[in-house]
Amino acid sequence: MSQGEVWTIKSLLDWTVGFLQKKGSDSPRLDAEILLAHALGKSRVELYVSYDAVPDDEARGKFRELVRRRGLGEPVAYLVGNKEFYSLRFDVDKRALIPRPETEQLVLEIVEYVKKRANAFGKSGADELASADALRVCEVGVGSGCLSIALAKHVPTARILALDISEDALDVARANAARHSVEDRVEFLRSDLFDALDAASPDFAPPYDVIVSNPPYVSQAEYAALAPSVREFEPALALVGGPTGAELANKLVARAPDYLASGGKLYLELSPTTVEAVASQIEQDACWRDSRVFSDLARAPRYIEATRQ
Repeated sequence: MSQGEVWTIKSLLDWTVGFLQKKGSDSPRLDAEILLAHALGKSRVELYVSYDAVPDDEARGKFRELVRRRGLGEPVAYLVGNKEFYSLRFDVDKRALIPRPETEQLVLEIVEYVKKRANAFGKSGADELASADALRVCEVGVGSGCLSIALAKHVPTARILALDISEDALDVARANAARHSVEDRVEFLRSDLFDALDAASPDFAPPYDVIVSNPPYVSQAEYAALAPSVREFEPALALVGGPTGAELANKLVARAPDYLASGGKLYLELSPTTVEAVASQIEQDACWRDSRVFSDLARAPRYIEATRQ
């Protein structure tokens, strides 16, 4: 961006799209709009109706720095400090993994399970979602808190224990819970898998109706080949699941029956490269029944649902 030109919102966007394309961005137009809207303190919609406006020097300088950092691979969510998930805004930084749209499917599945369970008792789905003590949930590997908090917002009386081995990630999640006013229904606890469950408050203690997890599932070989925007900025602790990528998921599957009520559900989001192997472990374990693997919107197998005997 040369200093001598008159830079309108349109010309800033056009230049930045070309720059980010050359830097390998998968979504250069979206990136440019989000960064410029952030620098200007506007919404993306407001950009569309003010293409001819000329931002002041301070705003252009802020935008220039954001674009520079994006060109070096830093994720947009970290640059602007937030990411949308399930139509909710979550504050994020390098302490926690950036929420992915694929994980929204787990919220959908659990909400549907709540409604089906209600119907079995002659209630409507709406009645179940509003009934007291409707659902007791444990999430393993909470990260930014997006899944637990979105679930708490959509199942208003659910009680959710959110576990993570990283105290830094838990700090991010606690702030997000407060932002969305669900901190009284989501308890956060530092734990390696289920190791610290004895410290849970009575209202959040096992047995659970649902255990859900999007555990670290990248193999060590895959991690070395990840895009720099992921490998160099997001926490490795939240990404790498072991030499094959399935190690943490396998441990979770083996231990989850001890904390699920009979008939309770396990939901996992995994890599398409390991999901079938983990599903095979579940099928061979007499603690589980009615397991299934289902796919994401790109038709890649990614999720597992299983029922505790």
